[in-house]
Amino acid sequence: MDIAGDLEIFTLVAETRSFSAAGRHLNLAPSSIARIVDRIEARLGVRLLLRTTRALTVTAEGATYLSSARRILADLKETEQLITDQSSPRGRLRVSGSIVYGKTFLVPLLGDFIQRYPGILVDISLTDTVVDIAAGQADVALRVGPLPDGPLTARKLGETHKVIVASPGYLARRGTPSIPEDLIDHDCINFNFKRATSGWPFRKDGDDYSLLVKGSVQTNNGDTQAQLAVEGIGIARVCAETVDRQIEAGHLVPLLEAFNPGDGEEIHAVFVGGAHMPARVRCFVDYLVSAFAAR
Repeated sequence: MDIAGDLEIFTLVAETRSFSAAGRHLNLAPSSIARIVDRIEARLGVRLLLRTTRALTVTAEGATYLSSARRILADLKETEQLITDQSSPRGRLRVSGSIVYGKTFLVPLLGDFIQRYPGILVDISLTDTVVDIAAGQADVALRVGPLPDGPLTARKLGETHKVIVASPGYLARRGTPSIPEDLIDHDCINFNFKRATSGWPFRKDGDDYSLLVKGSVQTNNGDTQAQLAVEGIGIARVCAETVDRQIEAGHLVPLLEAFNPGDGEEIHAVFVGGAHMPARVRCFVDYLVSAFAAR
């Protein structure tokens, strides 16, 4: 049942007061128009138009139906323009990211994006729970690290970098390591879950190797590790971008940079791609790619 088509046809008939005029506009025979109006009246069980040999008259019920039809058709047209307008995307954009990386990489970019696209409502949720984009829980997600195989589209934004840090107070109390092996005598803050490699990676004289370290504290996220390092609890190996401000402020000191292997994790924007991807998603992903490149 083409209800939208029925509404458009009835509206034309009611406004022109003529089956012939509506038929010419829609390239349909007047008899076809009349049958469609009969079908609408039969479905509703009321008379919408009074027909005489000279004119068509809209009944009270027909006037009510016409008013609603005009509103529904206007809303439908506005909705289609909202969805298809690539030059001025609109609507709610649901963005997801982990707490640490969302605060580090996503939040600083939102102000400029909102100014560029005032018609988009950015609905950002930061959580360490992985949301199901394919199930519609978000439109775009920021993912850091290896991506599983699946139906989603991913665009690489950049890479994180690792740095070993400690507070000046800790170093004054325990000494500053000059080579990776010195870490064996230090409190190193590790993760409390299994990772691909159990040790900290280093590069010495062009050779890469891993060193097992230990300490008194383990955590489940890098943000807590950085905070523990600031408090002088121990030495942490964290994402460099998440501790830039603490390093600039002198709260943390980079260590063993001469042995840094330069490893990191790729950052991707993940979303449902395809020809029918909403304009608001497309422009946001394009913006992220450009903004990360500028950084």
